[in-house]
Amino acid sequence: MSRVYNFSAGPAVLPEEVLKEAADEMMDYRGCGMSVMEMSHRSKVYDDIIKDAEKDLRDLLNIPDNYKVLFLQGGASQQFAAIPMNLMKNKKAGYIVTGQWAKKAFAEAKMYGEAVELASSADKTFSYIPDCSNLAITDDMDYVYICENNTIYGTKYKTLPNTKGKDLVSDVSSCFLSEPMDVTKYGIVYGGVQKNIGPAGMVIDIIREDLITDDVLPGTPTMLKFKTQADNDSLYNTPPCYNIYICGKVFKWLKNMGGLEVMKQRNEEKAAVLYNFLDESKLFKGTVVKEDRSLMNVPFVTGDADLDAKFVAESKAAGLENLKGHRTVGGMRASIYNAMPKAGVEKLVEFMADFEKKNLK
Repeated sequence: MSRVYNFSAGPAVLPEEVLKEAADEMMDYRGCGMSVMEMSHRSKVYDDIIKDAEKDLRDLLNIPDNYKVLFLQGGASQQFAAIPMNLMKNKKAGYIVTGQWAKKAFAEAKMYGEAVELASSADKTFSYIPDCSNLAITDDMDYVYICENNTIYGTKYKTLPNTKGKDLVSDVSSCFLSEPMDVTKYGIVYGGVQKNIGPAGMVIDIIREDLITDDVLPGTPTMLKFKTQADNDSLYNTPPCYNIYICGKVFKWLKNMGGLEVMKQRNEEKAAVLYNFLDESKLFKGTVVKEDRSLMNVPFVTGDADLDAKFVAESKAAGLENLKGHRTVGGMRASIYNAMPKAGVEKLVEFMADFEKKNLK
């Protein structure tokens, strides 16, 4: 069977070159006689894999030396608890709620201290990013938290909030490595890898070193202390070895493609193909205000639930997979991450134009 165009929001499409390379190495990784799935995380061979992966990620993002890179289990959702446990010294933090995942992080933080909602876009079904230029941030807040790209609703911060000197913590799961970013603007940047970088089951944390201390909330599990993980270079226990290996291959692929400036350009070109069609369409419409549109996740609707269902069924039959919108919002969503080729987006638009012709009343 030939490969489909996979528009899944995650686990999501990976570069074919990476999959082929991993397939070639499945039984025998570079002459060591075993698969990466089987080898000890304490072995010299694996030590090279994890160190190489970290070096390439540092190169891609220009991560300064005073930031630690951690490869952790538990996905991004486990960080919803780990962050307040490690950072809530004053038991108070500000949260900007722009979608499902920020909402969940906000709810989790309330278990550990006073989480304050600084702004929200819930009033318009999270279809925009609120003005964050003058938020009611108080001196006793430990940090300000955002979800930078909202996978379900298709919004993206184009300007980071004015945190008034407080550390910014950002969940970048669905825009990770899609464009350059200045790591120094954040206290912590973290993201689940299953959208743009690798297989499900791992989160990458990039943490400024002064935020990694023994001064954590009482009852913080050993495994959730950033210091435990940082002191052991992500090897306190058996890490998600195979995930790190695949992510390392994706980092090399990104470098070979020309780095994050080139990826941003490619992603802008791809997204423009779809957004331009949506802006002209008489049947389909995008659900996000133009200035806050994500390059990675594009939700759209026809306005008729039955027609939406028909579109999802027929697109699947045409080899366009996983276009159904998230269960909380319905409609359709095309996730067009780094590994989605422009040809895939063009094929989608071609199919949408044909569907519109046949179904426009």
